Amino acid sequence: MSHPCDEPVTQLHVKPGMTVNELVGAMGKAGAYNGGSLSRAANIWEQMLRDKETTKFFGLAGAMVPAGMGGIVSDLIREGYIDVLVSTGANLTHDVIEAIGCHHFHGTAFCNDIELRHDEINRIYDVYLPNDAFEVFEEFMQGVFSELEPGSRISISGLLNHIGKHTKSGILHTAARNNIPVYCPAVQDSMIGLQYWLFSQTNKVTVDAFADMPALLDLCFTTKKAGAMLVGGGVPKNFILQSMIMTPNGFSYAIQLTGDRPDLGGLSGATLDEARSWGKITEEAQAVTVYGDATITLPVLAAAVMERLAK
Repeated sequence: MSHPCDEPVTQLHVKPGMTVNELVGAMGKAGAYNGGSLSRAANIWEQMLRDKETTKFFGLAGAMVPAGMGGIVSDLIREGYIDVLVSTGANLTHDVIEAIGCHHFHGTAFCNDIELRHDEINRIYDVYLPNDAFEVFEEFMQGVFSELEPGSRISISGLLNHIGKHTKSGILHTAARNNIPVYCPAVQDSMIGLQYWLFSQTNKVTVDAFADMPALLDLCFTTKKAGAMLVGGGVPKNFILQSMIMTPNGFSYAIQLTGDRPDLGGLSGATLDEARSWGKITEEAQAVTVYGDATITLPVLAAAVMERLAK
């Protein structure tokens, strides 16, 4: 460990032609505030992805797919940088909407939401999604669900894998093609869940909410090391971190991208050091939280680390 005042802050110079990785490296030499944290996150993520003994978890919360971040997650799965994905149902809903040819649109947060309601347009801050996308989504989902075997029992990850096999792009499609499990413990809290409820009114297929636990916990017990990249917090963050509580293990690497404050007691803002008190993260774990908008921090981190791994 360095002593106080051993390492000076290096003034950052932006040069024409700099790569993203070069910029992140220069931010690390400046080393202050969240720019410094972003650089440390890149170092930890690179080490985690290079460590062949590490099982790589990825948590996806927040409205990331409507904001265009779903493509990054698909690319990370395709490149083998995600072994287990845990997502909110909302992100997977929007992933399917994009995969079936519908689109989210640029809008503005400064608008008349009552007028949008009358125009049948749904707003996610400054992203717009017309109601007709959900009409196409409903027709697609009901068709996909109708292919499930009557009277069968299926896990949530199995249901998502089934959906992914019926799409031609997106997160679920890429995960299904690469045999990557996608867990969504709060799938009922989404349009996918509502569509399944609608299907269940006239069909007898049981989705077992606990059926994913044996495989997940078997993985946690047997993995030598585990690492977590957490975009946002909420259910995905807790589902990933709590998976180690039942085992003698903990996460050896952890990165959190969040804009939430820790002093309100919410999980999304809780520091990774707090997770050490629970044994979710090991005492020796390399961990860092980067505070900021994940639509900025995630692309920069992914670009820098993928550039390093390509060398």
